[in-house]
Amino acid sequence: MNTIHDVEACKKAQLAVRDTLDVVGGKWKLVLLTVLQHGKRRFKELSREVGISPRILSKELQELEMNGLISRTVRNTKPITVEYALTPYSETLSDVLEALHRWGQQHREKIIREATGSPHPSGQDHRLQPQASTPEH
Repeated sequence: MNTIHDVEACKKAQLAVRDTLDVVGGKWKLVLLTVLQHGKRRFKELSREVGISPRILSKELQELEMNGLISRTVRNTKPITVEYALTPYSETLSDVLEALHRWGQQHREKIIREATGSPHPSGQDHRLQPQASTPEH
């Protein structure tokens, strides 16, 4: 193995990961992208659905728009409404979002199994299911 090549490849990989995290890192950006995968949303809808303050939401949306991942459309309604939607460029993250979704589900199931001692993701030991009872008269 060429260790110089390995070090260079590792540095390039680290740089790519850092670049990615600069664009989509943080607590809210990936959550916002996931919500917008299900269709465009107005500002207040996003704030309520995600549970994020308007000030932080505004900052996150500006950064996502600046990086070409979402579009912002001002509707000439009374009152004026602003809608956000994914751009075609955001599709380049769909595999990443799917992988994070799968990993998140598996991780949650693992934590629940460990906390409950149950081999099943629901946290219930299906070997010990209660029998259906009949009402007494």
